[in-house]
Amino acid sequence: MSDPDAYVALVSSLPSSERLFVAKRPPLSRLRLDRRLSALTETHARTLARIEHLLSWSAYDPGSDLGTLVGRAKELMADLPYRTLRRIVDERMELRTAVAALRMRHGGAKPPETDWGYGVWTSQIAANWGEPAFGLERSLPWLRQAGQLLERGDPLGLQRHLLDVTFRQLQRHAGRHHFDFEAVVIYVLKWNIFDRWAKADSVAAAQRFTELSEDALKNFPHLQAEGATA
Repeated sequence: MSDPDAYVALVSSLPSSERLFVAKRPPLSRLRLDRRLSALTETHARTLARIEHLLSWSAYDPGSDLGTLVGRAKELMADLPYRTLRRIVDERMELRTAVAALRMRHGGAKPPETDWGYGVWTSQIAANWGEPAFGLERSLPWLRQAGQLLERGDPLGLQRHLLDVTFRQLQRHAGRHHFDFEAVVIYVLKWNIFDRWAKADSVAAAQRFTELSEDALKNFPHLQAEGATA
C-alpha cells in the first residue's frame, strides 16, 4: 500500500510544463524526475517501468517489431489493475497498430491477416485496406492526417501529429487524477512526449542548419575548396 501523503508530496513536487511544442525541453531533467520517483512503492515503480518500456516512443520508429510490442502489451494488461492506465495502454497500442498499418500499406504490403495487431480495429483495418483512413475517420479522426503526412514524406510532421494526439489523450485522463499513482504515470508519460519532441526538434534544427549552410556555400565555391584542403 502506498502512503497517500507521500504521493501528494510527490505530485506537488513535479513542475508543470509549458504547452507542447512551445517548451524547448522537459520541465525537469530525467535525473531529477527519477529522484522524485524514488517515493514510489516497489510495486508501483515496477509497474511504471513496464508501462514506460512498452510505450517508449522508439517503438514508433519504422523498424520496430509490432508483434513483440503486442505480446508485451498483453502481458502488461494481464497484471494491470488500474482502469485509467489500462485505457491509456489500449489507446496508445491502438494508435501504434494503426500507424503500423499506414507504414505497411505505404511500403506496398497487402492487407495483413486478422489478429495481426492490437485492439478492436485490426479486422476493420484489414477489410478496408484501400481506404485512406481504413474507414476509421469517425473512430480515429487523427488517422487521415497521419496518412497524408506519411505519403507526403514528412516524418517530423508525422511525429509532431502523433505526439499531439497522444498528449491530448493523456490530458483527458489527467483531469480525473490528481494525487494518486495514475497521476504520476500520466505525468511521466507526458514528460516522455516533451523529451521525444525536444530531441526530434533539435535533430531537425541541426539538419536544417546543415542544409542552409550547404546552400550558402554553393555561392562561394572557393570556400568549399578551402574546407576540403583543411
